[in-house]
Amino acid sequence: MPKRAYVSVARAQAAAAKRDQVIQAAARFLREEDSITTFSLDAVAKAANVTRLTVYNQFGSRRGLLEAVFDDIARRGGLARLEDAAAHSDPEKGLEMMVRIFCEFWGSDPAVARLHDAMAIDQEFAQALVARNERRRPLIGELIARIAAEDMPTTAKRDVVDLIYVLTSCATFRMLSGARSAVEICALLTNATKAAVAKIK
Repeated sequence: MPKRAYVSVARAQAAAAKRDQVIQAAARFLREEDSITTFSLDAVAKAANVTRLTVYNQFGSRRGLLEAVFDDIARRGGLARLEDAAAHSDPEKGLEMMVRIFCEFWGSDPAVARLHDAMAIDQEFAQALVARNERRRPLIGELIARIAAEDMPTTAKRDVVDLIYVLTSCATFRMLSGARSAVEICALLTNATKAAVAKIK
């Protein structure tokens, strides 16, 4: 390998490692700090033992960093399995699988909840997170379209999609988690989803 190409690869690997270092430091910060209002590029740079300029060059803004943290947690939390749920030969089983995936994800890392809290301090990030959450809706819609009776009114199917969208949200999971385990929450949401689906079959 030519020396220049080797240097370029080494630099790219070093940059990727530094980026991951900052993301993991930011996630730890979200898990451990008492208040989301203290989250900043400066605070994360200190936690990651890098300069603020390094964080800025990698992510550009607090929003960019928060989005990167969310995407990393989503990857580690298994959201890629949603493709299998959407493609399941039995759409009702696929829907159950989707509910289970989100239950496991919302409960997998305290930083997930803190990221949703961050919506209150960064409106641009709030918009980005809303857009990410909205990705659930078409997935639910595709499964419901396969389940619903052919003569079922569009409004009825839309209502069920919206209801399941709410049931599978982080906010719903957090509201139910006070006196319940993640397994109990998942069972409750699965039963509620089945009840909603029964109305359109």
